[in-house]
Amino acid sequence: MAQTVTECLAAATDSVNLIDGVKAGTWNVEKMTQAEINEMVQRNVDHLELILEYAPVDSDDDTPDVAGAAGSKKTTHVAAVATGKTYITDNS
Repeated sequence: MAQTVTECLAAATDSVNLIDGVKAGTWNVEKMTQAEINEMVQRNVDHLELILEYAPVDSDDDTPDVAGAAGSKKTTHVAAVATGKTYITDNS
């Protein structure tokens, strides 16, 4: 059975939490260099961007249409992408 949009976004919430936690200073990054932290944040930004682009290619494709889902379902995920990009820019 294919995942739903809600299930895809729920699975991606770990990336949202990591990005938001790093930005807030609550994510454990002890013993990591700033470059390592930025790389970790970038990997999670990349993951979220990939998830947010999910869309079926035709009517037989059971890929969930995350790209076409209502914006309100994706608000925290889209915000985390922006937060992550800003964090990396501010800490490079």
